[in-house]
Amino acid sequence: MRAIVVAIAFTAGLISTSLAQTSQVQTWPTQSIRLTVNFPAGGAADQLARLVGQPLSEAFGQSVVIENRGGAGGNLGGEFVARSAPDGYTLLMSSGGMVAINPHLYARMPFDPTKDIIPVASVARVPFYLVIRADSPVRDFKEFIADLKANPEKRNFGSPGIGSSPHLAAEMLKNMTGTSAVHVPYRGAAPALNDLLGGQLDFLFDPGIAIEHVKAGKLRALAIGSPQRSPQLPNVPTLDELGLTGFDADAVFGIYAPAGTSPDVVVRLNKEVNRSLATATLNERIATLGNIAAPMSPEEFKEKSRKDSERFGAIIRERGIRAAN
Repeated sequence: MRAIVVAIAFTAGLISTSLAQTSQVQTWPTQSIRLTVNFPAGGAADQLARLVGQPLSEAFGQSVVIENRGGAGGNLGGEFVARSAPDGYTLLMSSGGMVAINPHLYARMPFDPTKDIIPVASVARVPFYLVIRADSPVRDFKEFIADLKANPEKRNFGSPGIGSSPHLAAEMLKNMTGTSAVHVPYRGAAPALNDLLGGQLDFLFDPGIAIEHVKAGKLRALAIGSPQRSPQLPNVPTLDELGLTGFDADAVFGIYAPAGTSPDVVVRLNKEVNRSLATATLNERIATLGNIAAPMSPEEFKEKSRKDSERFGAIIRERGIRAAN
């Protein structure tokens, strides 16, 4: 008899928990949502977060607060979200590199990005543009490679950090062309771009924030490290076209949530993000950044991360790249 009572109580507890979760989903959100960006202000992740945050705020009737927590290749912001309550009120906007690259890069991770956070919605595919200063004597990609070969270790390039997608793009370039150059890591794409404009760097792979400077004549785009040309710079060839067969350094930026977040909340978030990405207005704004809207289901987003992990993990091992913990 006692066993029956215990079983009934346990079942009642499960029903109560399920009803509570259902009630939460039906009323969510009832307060502002914090969208943590794990890179500094001004970079691609930050700009995409601000673009998608507005339509989400309108859809949910709650403010979406952007908070930057940069550092450690995105791990600081990623860990903050991973340790947050899985209630749908703390989300992460990140480059796919934190999930696909960092586990190969860091000897010790402060959290497991494949288990402690879950993919919610892909926002944009981010191509990387090979850019140099407009006053450089180098006029095209052929001259660029010739200059690197004639000056081994005398040219430098910036990136948002060791093991970041732009860094790996440069390593792929060096590997495929037999060239060398000095890597200068920064804490974000924006400060690296500033130093290129200021003359402290020779080149970099940019996630799109340099396009306005290319159009203004301050920088020159030599190539794009993507399988397709960019609608923003349609005359700039891909590296594949220029002879680096199969070159693909694209990254996917998107929204993640702490593991344990209600599947219904994830589905609702994904639906609203994809709905906003289907509008001409947001598509155009994302394109202005040099990025391409990339709506996916959570499952498709997870599979894309898995494939990227295989691709980037190979170049990290081949080049012996490690980040200091």
